[in-house]
Amino acid sequence: MKNMKVYLKRALVITLALLLICGIVYPLALTALGKIFFPGQAEGSIVKVGDKVVGSELIGQQFEGEQYFQGRLSAVNYNTYTEKEKEEGDYGGVASGSYNQAPTSEELKERTSQAAADFKKRYKDATGEEFTGEIPADLVTASGSGLDPDISPESAKIQIPIVAANSGLSEEEVAQIVEDHTSRKVLGIFGEERVNVLKCNLDIAELTEEALP
Repeated sequence: MKNMKVYLKRALVITLALLLICGIVYPLALTALGKIFFPGQAEGSIVKVGDKVVGSELIGQQFEGEQYFQGRLSAVNYNTYTEKEKEEGDYGGVASGSYNQAPTSEELKERTSQAAADFKKRYKDATGEEFTGEIPADLVTASGSGLDPDISPESAKIQIPIVAANSGLSEEEVAQIVEDHTSRKVLGIFGEERVNVLKCNLDIAELTEEALP
């Protein structure tokens, strides 16, 4: 019985110690260090124009107007291709997910075909010419989270004529915006190059003196 009490006491002390360390000290220490050394990231990588919050570097959003770059499609109630989803309203950032459809899915084929057709229409409406190139996969498919804020450099570059034609900026100016907001591979080998859509559109809004929608 005496040994049992000793074991229980030790177990209780260890449990309380781990609870204190892992449940209180560790989270508070990480929060404090994050706010000191990475204040922007700790607050959600929020992007502001003046005092107005316009988005986050980490979460995609919908942009109205052909003068802006369009991001990836999403399964979170925006840029979708069913009437039911369109009626549910624009993306609100309240959920994360994807369609989770296999490459053999007929619905996936229908959605990507519609997305490709929509892009070609945007291109022709803006330039007066037919688009004959290859549309990158990330412009016609959703990301796994449905919240991806970035597109590939290829997806940004094929939108340059559309953005330039509708914004009044030159293609050289728009191309420079893309270049300015292209993140490279870490150490030249890790990850993929990517372009942040929000940052590009903020530059366009500033140059055209328009408010970002």
